[in-house]
Amino acid sequence: MPDGAWLRVHPASPFVRGWVALAAIGFFFFRDTFERMLRGGPLVDEQLAGRAPWLLLGGGAVLLLTVLGYILSWYFTRYQVAEGYVRLNTGFLFKQQRQARLDRVQAIDIVQPLLARIFGLAELKFEVADAGESAVRLSYLRMDEARQLRATILARASGAVPDPADPGAAAAEAPEHAVLTVPPGRLIGSLILSEQSVVVVAGGVASVVLSASTENRSFYLFLIPAALGMVAAYWNSINRGYNFTAAISPDGIRLRYGLLDTQAQTLPPGRIQALRVSQPPLWRFFGWYRIQVNVAGYGAAGDNGEGSARTTLLPVGTFAEVLTMLSLVLPDPGTADPVRVFTAGVNGVAGPGGPAVGQAGPAGPAVPVRDDGGFVTTPRRARLLAPLGWRRNGFTATDTALLIRSGRWWRHLVVVPHQRTQSMALEQGPLARRFRVVDLVLHTTAGPVSPRLVQAGLDEGRGLLDAQAARARAARKRQTSEHWLDQVRPLVVGPSHTEEPSHTEDPNRQEDRQHG
Repeated sequence: MPDGAWLRVHPASPFVRGWVALAAIGFFFFRDTFERMLRGGPLVDEQLAGRAPWLLLGGGAVLLLTVLGYILSWYFTRYQVAEGYVRLNTGFLFKQQRQARLDRVQAIDIVQPLLARIFGLAELKFEVADAGESAVRLSYLRMDEARQLRATILARASGAVPDPADPGAAAAEAPEHAVLTVPPGRLIGSLILSEQSVVVVAGGVASVVLSASTENRSFYLFLIPAALGMVAAYWNSINRGYNFTAAISPDGIRLRYGLLDTQAQTLPPGRIQALRVSQPPLWRFFGWYRIQVNVAGYGAAGDNGEGSARTTLLPVGTFAEVLTMLSLVLPDPGTADPVRVFTAGVNGVAGPGGPAVGQAGPAGPAVPVRDDGGFVTTPRRARLLAPLGWRRNGFTATDTALLIRSGRWWRHLVVVPHQRTQSMALEQGPLARRFRVVDLVLHTTAGPVSPRLVQAGLDEGRGLLDAQAARARAARKRQTSEHWLDQVRPLVVGPSHTEEPSHTEDPNRQEDRQHG
């Protein structure tokens, strides 16, 4: 792609985007004719025979104007990659120009709806940190052009220096290393054992019991919309999560998924703002977990629909796969024993401890106890506020991230890299004041993950606020550039490699803080 040249999208793009309008026009003008043809009757009603030419003329005029609008839309849609920006000009009567800084690119997606796949086209989405919605959407390009443009933008966003001998040469697509694939059977099983299935089954049982006890069969009617909603939800989840594949490359984490509409995401290194590992109760029998993330630019759309798929780093996976994905998000976990720490965060305990963490028994030798992985939990005095979860709620910090765990039945582990902590607040209600506990809220970008430490001891919460402020400030000072090739620590390609932890921060430094 020539540097600085203005280019157009594929000529078929407006027709792929607007096929619904064309289908609606055809349905409106030719519905009666089509129905008569199916019944074997005359194609034109005698009563409408005199008006048929005018109807055809009107329909043709509307169709011609629609096609002309599509052509003008395509002609006045151009894009450019130059001077550190990607720009998109659109509009014939009402012109609009959108641009995104390459060094602020948070994610790049290649999306192929079913009709676009038939024509070999793809849509390119650019998400940036300072936009509430997609900053640039190029619809549509040929698939090879979309991949080439993605490689070019990622190369320039990373700070890669072009070859002086051939500065206009196209950037090569970075190689990738496949990490994991979610089997379709596991995906379907996770949906059957999901929370929505439990709610639907409970509603069905309640309807049957009420119908039998009151002899009123109308309660069965409530099962119809519930069943339809469940089928629709299952289909959306299968369509978006089918053939989920994760890979790692120098460009970042690459995710591919989709049955009819396919999508390929690329998350550059360090762009994930927060991460949550969760486990519903029924998934515990099979050892399954889900990982969701906050990414700047995705916004609050990650809570449902298409955005839910885009903010899912792992729809359903084993604990080993969870550790693998965590190693991709945090190539430097900031601890010498990451498996022990993350195991304690996800499952509540790290496992049986050795003599170093044992307690003396009656005969003298150490007795193995359960190792909590360094997590500071809710003090015993507040166990009445959370009788089942007070031992589970807790936090710990490594050199690179803050880990917050919660939940007895629905287990959650939230991971926030220190440099992604934007602000913090302590919150305390009347009951919390009575038991001298406090909640610590971390503010990151909008998304499905809401980092919140619940019912920490008052002294521990205040100490964490001070220490986390110092860690966040030190981490931001080390990150001096948005170009990930300029960072001191390179991205490690591989599912299981970890680096030595860094010890350059000063946990005693403090910054201004908020108290709720």
